Amino acid sequence: MSDGSDLTHVTEEGDAQMVDVGDKPDSARRAVARGRIELDPSTIESIRANELEKGDVLAVARVGAIDAVKHTWETIPMCHQIPITNVETTFDVGEAEIELSVAVETTGKTGCEMEALEGVTTGLNVIWDMVKAAEKDAEGGYPGTRIGGVEVVSKEKREL
Repeated sequence: MSDGSDLTHVTEEGDAQMVDVGDKPDSARRAVARGRIELDPSTIESIRANELEKGDVLAVARVGAIDAVKHTWETIPMCHQIPITNVETTFDVGEAEIELSVAVETTGKTGCEMEALEGVTTGLNVIWDMVKAAEKDAEGGYPGTRIGGVEVVSKEKREL
């Protein structure tokens, strides 16, 4: 943990700042993040059969995840706008959960793990939005619906 003396996003006066990466060399970077959403098994079956009213849940979640990756710099205050060169989304549909993995690649001066995390969290939120009618209980709540396990799985950097 830091004692505060090496914080890169804070000036000596304590003001928030964006890190200057201008002098850093470009490098190829890749980050993978994942997370999961727990759903009722009947909702999972409806997703598999493409029987939900709002349409193809995973197709829409994939688009949402990719869009979130491309717009991360607009929602995370100190993120740089980076050139995204590739986004891969993978869904692992289990009996009562869906795991989403998002891999992001860039060539630039800073990493892309925040973009991968944004892709995962938005993709999972899109799933929730698409299935909320099926998940809602008699009182209008979501007692069994949970998003969790969001983490960066890997981060790579290599010279060009």
